[in-house]
Amino acid sequence: MTLSADGTITRDAVAAHADARVDCFYVYPTISTDPAGNSSLTPGPGERRAVAQQFAALSSVCRPYAPMYRQITLAGLISAMSNKPLPMDRDLAYADVVAAWKHYLAEFNHGRGVVLIGHSQGSRWLADLLRREIEGKPVQKQIVAVYLAGYNFEVPAGQLVGGTLQMMPLCTRAAQTGCVVAWTTFRASAPPPENLRYGVSRTPGVETACVDPVALSEEPLSSYLPVKTNLLGVADARSEWETLVSAQAQDATFVNLPGLLSTHCVKSGSSSYLAVDLTPTLTGKQPADIPGDIRSQGKILNDWGLHLVDVNLVMGNLQSLIRKQAASYAH
Repeated sequence: MTLSADGTITRDAVAAHADARVDCFYVYPTISTDPAGNSSLTPGPGERRAVAQQFAALSSVCRPYAPMYRQITLAGLISAMSNKPLPMDRDLAYADVVAAWKHYLAEFNHGRGVVLIGHSQGSRWLADLLRREIEGKPVQKQIVAVYLAGYNFEVPAGQLVGGTLQMMPLCTRAAQTGCVVAWTTFRASAPPPENLRYGVSRTPGVETACVDPVALSEEPLSSYLPVKTNLLGVADARSEWETLVSAQAQDATFVNLPGLLSTHCVKSGSSSYLAVDLTPTLTGKQPADIPGDIRSQGKILNDWGLHLVDVNLVMGNLQSLIRKQAASYAH
């Protein structure tokens, strides 16, 4: 659903593209609600929600693959942050991603081009996969593009390649292939604090990458903001969002709010991030703010930024980019 500044509502359906030119291989973020440090291989509500919110819409431009893996769970993450870590095995999580990748190549790929997409923990394992299993190997030629959101992807200061990867550069053109789009998102009005979790490199001479998917796509920002609940399954408690969005959306899954949001990359000291500006209209037909913050006991955790909507904020632009990159790859 699109909710314009004048209150006009437009409903659009997203359909899977059976003849998509390329595949998409997605590794989801930390989302499992299993109680142990590592998840099982049984899809839970978190995994299903992540695929629905971050990946399903991309089936309109690529053939989707979203493997399960025994990730570090939310319980494991919270325990580590509280300095009382549960037993957890990061090697197990990565090994599952590698096994899924090899199975995909052997059984489903058939020489097709593939887009790699990850968020947060998923981006970390994809970065490792690229380093260990893809760069410098024949399969690198099949990589149409890489999208790593909510992750500290590093490059030497002012450079397009080096750091996290040694051969694959950051994307600089919409139709460029074999390149990386990486970003972490913060409100322009709430830039990263000193204890920021994402968007900073601690290595001298190295910076985290910020590639703005909106500017790269050369199209207006197009968001797929979840209407009912966020990535963690929590509903937005603000009456304004409930009144202006949820009540009007009815059975809609996502909302786009044209004119309300804009993005640009910011470099400040050791941090580099995608800043999101909000420009509320005077009509009162759109909400003045969006969900996306991580909260603990009612308090916003500023070091996470808009982590929950890193992908949703630019989903329409990602679709556009994949279309253009797929067309370029085909030729």
